[in-house]
Amino acid sequence: MEVPSRPTGVPVLLWALAAQLVLCGSGLCASDHTKSCKLLFESESERRVLRRLEPITRKNFTVETKNGSESYTYVFQLCGDAGGVQQAGLIQMSSTPKKTTVIGMYNATQAIGGSDWVILIYRNGERYDAHCSQEQRRAIVMISCNTKMDVGQLNVVVEDRDRQQDCFYLFELDTSAVCPHVEYQLSTGSIILIIGFCVLAVYLIGGFLYQRLVVGAKGMEQFPNYAFWVEVGNLTADGCDFVCRSRNREEPPTYRGVVTEPLEEEPEERDDHLLPM
Repeated sequence: MEVPSRPTGVPVLLWALAAQLVLCGSGLCASDHTKSCKLLFESESERRVLRRLEPITRKNFTVETKNGSESYTYVFQLCGDAGGVQQAGLIQMSSTPKKTTVIGMYNATQAIGGSDWVILIYRNGERYDAHCSQEQRRAIVMISCNTKMDVGQLNVVVEDRDRQQDCFYLFELDTSAVCPHVEYQLSTGSIILIIGFCVLAVYLIGGFLYQRLVVGAKGMEQFPNYAFWVEVGNLTADGCDFVCRSRNREEPPTYRGVVTEPLEEEPEERDDHLLPM
């Protein structure tokens, strides 16, 4: 009695891979890294705004600024650990002394979106030492549409800490991810022109082949309905001549060297005196 052999894992793997490809093709396995961002107030509208930023997730954006002898490096990441700091969406690193300050956390996110821009707010950063009533830091990233680049350079706009409360760090970032999707549609006139050109092409090519292969025409006679189009051309030329020429058509034709004025009547010569009487 033969013992049935155990099925190998290769076919099962192939079937699993095929199923995954089918799911990905239908969009069911699309990853959404923006889910890592925790909204302060969960809402579907803010989730939709975050999903628009999916192409720039899991990327560190770095910018360095100098203020006198002080130098700062800012690192921003969308819904990810900026600079490897856990739960930090935007951090500040100073050179002297070496210190890393968390400006905003992505587990306290707000997202406001327009037609071609998104404002991303990270809250719950580290507290100020002596400014802004020692409140927690906050980062605001203004993400604007730029169709000429996938993603641009992070820029520092301002750190507003000369107030009692609601201080913030403001940054700018350009990307095509927030640009509105433009659907190009053909107008009615364009469709009519395309149909007209297609019909004309079929007429010319089909007529040429028929005249050459079936009728056996040669030269210009291969052009479909050649006699008709020649007559149309002649009639068009006559019409253009009739409309555009300024010559008076009722004038009698004149010829060089011939006077058109009527000749004077010469007196009639009588030859009665030549007859025999």
